[in-house]
Amino acid sequence: MAYSKLGEMLEKGEFILTGELEPEKTCDLSHTIQEAKEMAPYVVAANVTDSPLGIVTINSMAASAIIQRETGLECIWQLTVRDVNKLGIAGMIMGAHALGIRNMLSLTGDHPALGDMPETKPVFDLDSATLIKLAREMVDKKSINGHEIECPPTLHIGCAANPNADPMEAEIIKIGRKAEAGAEFIQTQVVYDLDRTIEFLTEIKKYKVPVLLGIFPMKSYAIAKGFDEFVPGVDVPKEILERWKAVKKEISDKKEQKRMYDQLNYEFFKPFISELKNKGLIGGIHSMAVHYTRIFPKIVEIIKD
Repeated sequence: MAYSKLGEMLEKGEFILTGELEPEKTCDLSHTIQEAKEMAPYVVAANVTDSPLGIVTINSMAASAIIQRETGLECIWQLTVRDVNKLGIAGMIMGAHALGIRNMLSLTGDHPALGDMPETKPVFDLDSATLIKLAREMVDKKSINGHEIECPPTLHIGCAANPNADPMEAEIIKIGRKAEAGAEFIQTQVVYDLDRTIEFLTEIKKYKVPVLLGIFPMKSYAIAKGFDEFVPGVDVPKEILERWKAVKKEISDKKEQKRMYDQLNYEFFKPFISELKNKGLIGGIHSMAVHYTRIFPKIVEIIKD
């Protein structure tokens, strides 16, 4: 049964494009709402991040509800096990349903030691697989710990995967646990190595869960460099950094710089996505083009081609 547009497309096996919204350390969501409006014509739904890198931001559930209400764009609520125990998470899942949220992504969450409140005590009462199991019980069995829920939540539940993990075998086992727990879709971490991505996706195909490939179109050299240096588990290839650096160095006109960055993203991701799509290894794309909504028409063009 489908509870959302994302759920309907998953049910039908259609190719999916999702985006990502990253609310910041503010109670004013006007900038994020504007990005959501710009993104809405191109994506089925957008993730709303939950304090990435352990940096304090506005609550993801509240932000998801507000964005949906103000823009009509369907959100994928990111829920981490980092901050809340099992009892609290169960209550949040019911609260999310009451607020109209129908999609959830189960995540471990970046450790608080990485962020701006490193003294924070992490919880990790569950892991991302047992969170899926909990949510599935609430949705499918209409109960929590065997106790009936009068009006149960209705949510589509996804999980994350990291094709860059080393060793790869351990990550594949983790994905198996999440699939067994009842994950309905997988969104991957950002990838750049085509051969490794093919190997990873081929291995997890046995779980029969649709995979949305994570990509990170980079709108400037500064963004590319920062992503390479500060995001755990991701290395931007040196040749890509050099191409982006050359644009910044050789082109002074800002408008032309933007055009070139857009074109470079298109040229890199087109063969990458086409290869994986033709091999039947992906069911969609998850674009983490935060603050870069102008790139979505080119992503749609790649998908249609």
